[in-house]
Amino acid sequence: MRQSRLFTKARREAPTGEVAKNAQLLVRAGYIHKEMAGVYDFLPLGLRTLHKIIGIIREEMNAIGGEEVLLTTLQNPEIWKKSGRWDDTVVDVWFKTYLKNGGELGLGNTHEEPLAALMTEHISSYKDLPRYIYQFQNKFRNETRAKSGIMRTREFIMKDLYSFSKDADSHKEYYEKVAIAYENIFKRVGIGDKTYRTFASGGSFSKYSHEYQTVCDAGEDTIYIDVSKKLALNKEVYDDSEVYATSGITKENLKEEKAIEVGNIFTLGTKFSDALGLSYKNAEGKATSVYMGSYGIGPARLMGTIVELLSDEKGLVWPESVAPFSIHLVSLGKSGDDISKIADALYEDFVKTGVEVLYDDRDMSVGQKFTESDLLGIPKRIVVGRDAIATGTFEVCERANGEVVKKLRTELLA
Repeated sequence: MRQSRLFTKARREAPTGEVAKNAQLLVRAGYIHKEMAGVYDFLPLGLRTLHKIIGIIREEMNAIGGEEVLLTTLQNPEIWKKSGRWDDTVVDVWFKTYLKNGGELGLGNTHEEPLAALMTEHISSYKDLPRYIYQFQNKFRNETRAKSGIMRTREFIMKDLYSFSKDADSHKEYYEKVAIAYENIFKRVGIGDKTYRTFASGGSFSKYSHEYQTVCDAGEDTIYIDVSKKLALNKEVYDDSEVYATSGITKENLKEEKAIEVGNIFTLGTKFSDALGLSYKNAEGKATSVYMGSYGIGPARLMGTIVELLSDEKGLVWPESVAPFSIHLVSLGKSGDDISKIADALYEDFVKTGVEVLYDDRDMSVGQKFTESDLLGIPKRIVVGRDAIATGTFEVCERANGEVVKKLRTELLA
């Protein structure tokens, strides 16, 4: 991509009214655009990064047997009434609307009910189990106060996976596979060393659930970490004596930290299968309720967390795995001069070899180009300047640590 043609514009100042660092930097760098409180558009750079994150999550879900679907956002109230969750006093984040003929609809905030209802047409025997169904889909939640930039919004993409198992034991086996997949995801996006499997309340579903919490000053949650065990407790269960016996954690080893929830895994049991009539005939022919679990990650929330955790005073700092481009090629020449011709040729070579490169071919000051390059956060910057003519070398700067080396053209293309 030539930067002169890229649909984006960097801004010098943070947008008015944005408090969260992730939103400030992403808007300034031209990755996202704010429509209104809690509602953001993803521009080309932001969408490329979001798709990289989604791609990593998809690979890990497929690796543990997940089958991808896409369910409708529009929700039939009758399905939700069966579980009792259509009631606003039970779920207080509904967006609801009316059809012209007077019928009421909801905009999905999660999908346990509709998927359990769907699976009644696909599961009837123990031979039909297990099933692991997931999607990437827009969710809508009527948050009282949208805040924290793209980490808490009223419209967002969620990866929601649902497991359908014969019993609690087979569910637990898969639950642990999801836990490992989540840990792989967080490592691959560059926050694994700061992310902890965290005991939390299971709400109405089970005694406990597990959250994945990333230690960060911008976090809304308080957790207590046992570093040696790579486990933590959410503040909500800190005084529950049973959780210590369950987790093997002792209070004396805990360290209090602020953290961002980047994922969660729940045991649902038979709550939704009982409500929606989802059962199967076991080997003896007895009708048995399907045992369910749910597992969520918000890709945009994960993107915002990466920004909060890894950015610096100059701007964004993307890990290679999720960066919109691997290389930011910056020409210090003017249109048509020898430096620009060398930069053009190098850019074409990168394109031919399949390298993801953003080429700053614009006519503007060196200082402005470098400032914007730092703001964009692409992992590697290659500068085409006078040295490219005089010695055939190019300056290569690593965004994460500022390390600068000189390389020949053949080394760049190796």
